[in-house]
Amino acid sequence: MPRLSAIRPKTNAVHFLCERRVVLRADDRVRTGDLNLGKVPRYQLRYVREEGKSIAGEAIAPKWDVNDYRYLVNSSKSAPVFWMNGRLATGLSQVSHHPSSLDDGGFWAISTTFEGAFRAFKFDHVIESIFPATPWQEIEGRWSSSLSEREYVAYVKKVQEHIAHGWVYQVNACREISIDVEVEDLRGLFSKILEGNPAPWASYLEAPGINIASASPELFLKREGARIRTSPIKGTAPVGTVDFGVKDRAENVMIVDLMRNDLGQICKSGSVTVPRLLSTESHPGLVHLVSDIEGELKDGTSWSEIFTLLSPPGSISGAPKSSAVAVIKENEGKRGPYCGALGWVQGDSCELSVAIRIFYKDDKLRFGTGAGITWASVACDEWEETQLKARRLVSLAGGQL
Repeated sequence: MPRLSAIRPKTNAVHFLCERRVVLRADDRVRTGDLNLGKVPRYQLRYVREEGKSIAGEAIAPKWDVNDYRYLVNSSKSAPVFWMNGRLATGLSQVSHHPSSLDDGGFWAISTTFEGAFRAFKFDHVIESIFPATPWQEIEGRWSSSLSEREYVAYVKKVQEHIAHGWVYQVNACREISIDVEVEDLRGLFSKILEGNPAPWASYLEAPGINIASASPELFLKREGARIRTSPIKGTAPVGTVDFGVKDRAENVMIVDLMRNDLGQICKSGSVTVPRLLSTESHPGLVHLVSDIEGELKDGTSWSEIFTLLSPPGSISGAPKSSAVAVIKENEGKRGPYCGALGWVQGDSCELSVAIRIFYKDDKLRFGTGAGITWASVACDEWEETQLKARRLVSLAGGQL
């Protein structure tokens, strides 16, 4: 499916689909949240609805009846919502914890954890839309890190010991920063991300038990029919870097080989190719080294097989994947949705990002950052890479690293 061009809502009074139906009365008035409109009869909200083209099929397009409809209002703060690349999904109707649910052909927002937990949220209404702008109050205070600089450097050296003994070739070593914050949701932070750190796979998910604002630059999986593509990132440097060093190039090739092997498990023999290798991409505040691996799915491949055999993404685990995951488990806490997959699936199409550069909220606001470790790594440089990846986005959220 081609990328959708966003359209602008006609009024700021309408943002998200409320998850309940309402029997309207002529004297039942509601505040719209728009200073120019003030309070209006509920039935008139159908005249200030966000104009958008349904992209989920006529059968599940929003209905705008006087006596029975789902309406959009600024005050629906708790309404589940998903947005990615111009797709605004609302009207949550089902939650699943198994990929087999995706076989129904509906539009599902997906979040997996690095540890393998799967969550899918089915939305009944999907339109082309920009993400509705929301204000954000910057955070105050200092972020705390799960690993200090000294501890992270020790982690890097431990990985290199495993490499010396032939246990692994590369490990993506991560740490988590977090801060106590009292915010209802991350819509305002995501608005700041879109403005100050636009990313090709930026997305927002707010649903029961989950709230993620992502600035991911990395594609985990794009599917169009039987064709699939993954675009791992390995190699990060400050803006202005012209040529990546031997370490970054070797690391990228390692992960390309790993992903070729992963795709080979679900693709037809001989169909897996590498049309782009070691390409430099510019992103806000840094540059990345990116490659593409493509293939054609075997007939009858299910979503369950795809998620089982490809997870977790190779670029944020390491090579060999099983050994790298064991090293990560030994040295880190649970990553949760960080380093999982995040995006959408509908029928035989999908756009799934690697869930890096994400903020997610539970009892705290959390952000993960990491670096790929090889034998050629310099431990203090790898720490600085984790700082580089966090610095710009944390500046948008507020607080001090």
